[in-house]
Amino acid sequence: MTTWKRTIALGTMTFGTSVDGPGSFAVLDRFAELGGTVLDTADNYAFWAEGATGDESETVVGDWLASRGQRDSMVIGTKGGARPTVPGTGLETAEGLSAAALTAAAEGNLRRLRTDHIDVYWTHIEDPAVSAEETVGALASLVDSGKAVALGASNHSVWRVERARALAGDGPRYTHLQYRDSYLQPRSDVALPVAGQRHVTPELREYIRSEGDLTLWVYSSLLSGGYTRTDVELPAVYDHPGTPPRLAVLREVADELEATVNQVVLAWLLDRDPPTLPIVGASRTAQVEEAMGALELRLSEAQRERLERAGG
Repeated sequence: MTTWKRTIALGTMTFGTSVDGPGSFAVLDRFAELGGTVLDTADNYAFWAEGATGDESETVVGDWLASRGQRDSMVIGTKGGARPTVPGTGLETAEGLSAAALTAAAEGNLRRLRTDHIDVYWTHIEDPAVSAEETVGALASLVDSGKAVALGASNHSVWRVERARALAGDGPRYTHLQYRDSYLQPRSDVALPVAGQRHVTPELREYIRSEGDLTLWVYSSLLSGGYTRTDVELPAVYDHPGTPPRLAVLREVADELEATVNQVVLAWLLDRDPPTLPIVGASRTAQVEEAMGALELRLSEAQRERLERAGG
């Protein structure tokens, strides 16, 4: 396992769309003040919002980095491959993972982020239409040219990750993986809320443990407020008999620790085996403060065992 500092990444998906520029800057400022150093974005956030193009998140992050002089203080993770090439369409016209597409995508990433390198460059989706050899070669070129430092795969099947890493040999290869995960676990017979998402599985965890050089990032850690907000309904994928007892134990542990439920979820993720880097989206500074507070929280072995066993 790559030895990264136990930390939380700030998800910036809504910056420049549902969270305006000043609001985004306020969240980023507070994140930095609290010691946050990892930002997660993409070249297609949030193209689905009314009037958006996909430029918005990276542009806001780039403007903030430049205006605050924070580039050297931040680890920037961004993605290519899933930006629609036809305005008004979705992933059916995604740019994909060809050499030409990745080269062009990276130039756009760098321009919007106002930087000369990306710390972790992610292939956002799979692209079965392009050979793994071509994608691996294109990613290696980004690293060799200094435009990317490390490489990551988001929402890829384990076998595709393994194949790409094998093809890379001693050259640049995926060392970061990004999937959906939270304390509540999904049903296997119901689709995840968003097309293309993949959930962390026992197979994936076993693979990461066996490899020794992979860092796991997870998104949707707090289920978009589903743990705490009465106006947010949990997705159908979590509607099964194991959820109520799991929620009950989660609340018990939060009370014992005088912490919030969200903080316990994050603490549980941070110290899993293998360790996890949760990505937390925020639209207000209070949400950043709550999330970063989870870094001070440590679950006892007994509490972790109760959380693990709840719900069968």
